[in-house]
Amino acid sequence: MTPREQQEYTELRATIRQRGTGRVCVFVAGIATWAAIMVASLALSAQPIATLPPLLLLTATFEAVFALHVGVERVGRYLAVFYDDGWERAVAAFGQPPGALAIDALFTVVFGLAALLNLVPALLARPTAEELIFVGGAHALFVVRVVFARLAASKQREVDTQRFRQIKATQDKSG
Repeated sequence: MTPREQQEYTELRATIRQRGTGRVCVFVAGIATWAAIMVASLALSAQPIATLPPLLLLTATFEAVFALHVGVERVGRYLAVFYDDGWERAVAAFGQPPGALAIDALFTVVFGLAALLNLVPALLARPTAEELIFVGGAHALFVVRVVFARLAASKQREVDTQRFRQIKATQDKSG
């Protein structure tokens, strides 16, 4: 490995570490802030629409967690393909064997529960049909986004690995 390649490898490993830690910090801070804003919104308004600002924060938190997760995974696949990184290859090969603990890297269960909790005050306010459709629809869209993001993330490792292999093969042919 050239000194430049070693530096790149070291910096990319640091990126994985920092973004992995950042993902958890963003999640915890986002959920805590969401809870505070939800309580404040409810104290200031009994309208069903008052649940939308906390939902927006919940959505922003999820999108940040998702972006960090995708970035970390992509860097890992790059290292596995271009640097033949033993750790990354082992993680990919390990997968999730039967009986192994499942880790929800996107915190989808918590985000789903938070969305349901966020909707409860709107339901307790006895919304009109229109309010229920609008507010409930916004919450449903968020839950759908979380579910589809989780499905996409479950396929990301293989998709990224294949794409990086294509890029490497093209570089090997031209270089």
